[in-house]
Amino acid sequence: MAAEQPLNGAFYGPSVPPPAPKGYYRRGHGRGCGCCLLSLFVKVIISLIVILGVAALIFWLIVRPRAIKFHVTDASLTRFDHTSPDNILRYNLALTVPVRNPNKRIGLYYDRIEAHAYYEGKRFSTITLTPFYQGHKNTTVLTPTFQGQNLVIFNAGQSRTLNAERISGVYNIEIKFRLRVRFKLGDLKFRRIKPKVDCDDLRLPLSTSNGTTTTSIVFPIKCDFDF
Repeated sequence: MAAEQPLNGAFYGPSVPPPAPKGYYRRGHGRGCGCCLLSLFVKVIISLIVILGVAALIFWLIVRPRAIKFHVTDASLTRFDHTSPDNILRYNLALTVPVRNPNKRIGLYYDRIEAHAYYEGKRFSTITLTPFYQGHKNTTVLTPTFQGQNLVIFNAGQSRTLNAERISGVYNIEIKFRLRVRFKLGDLKFRRIKPKVDCDDLRLPLSTSNGTTTTSIVFPIKCDFDF
């Protein structure tokens, strides 16, 4: 066996691998960039939420917005007759409803005001009131009047309630206001909203021909305001 020949020169370790071809990339590096972008996006969203929350808090502390207040302070029901053969309800109802804007810095544009009258869940009349602007710390009195006749069909249970209340002379009538309102703060006008106002606890006595009623009702009656 021939003897091994000694190596010539110094030994510099394993050979260096050839460079990666063009377009080659490491998977781990691409995944890391994606995670960085996602983390940055989440941080930006959180920052925006915090900024908006702080701005809303500052706005609330400065403006202190409060809900509009509706009360029924007077009501007169002089007619409420329902005839069975033709199912016609004849009515005459007048209300006095002060509307209070308790805000110190906010004015209100009432662009549309609809008042609906209900009995036993049946709407029997709708009127539209005149639009108006209401300044801050101001009270405006509405005087909706429902007068006329309309076709109203009651079921057996509703008819029994109507007969019982006809005997007692007191009718449970509901008034619902549907609004389109804009807010004014300084020179700024905000978008229109559609709050709902329900006056549900109106047990109204029927007035007799000489102007007297069978019973009395305690005013004012607070209405529920809901955005």
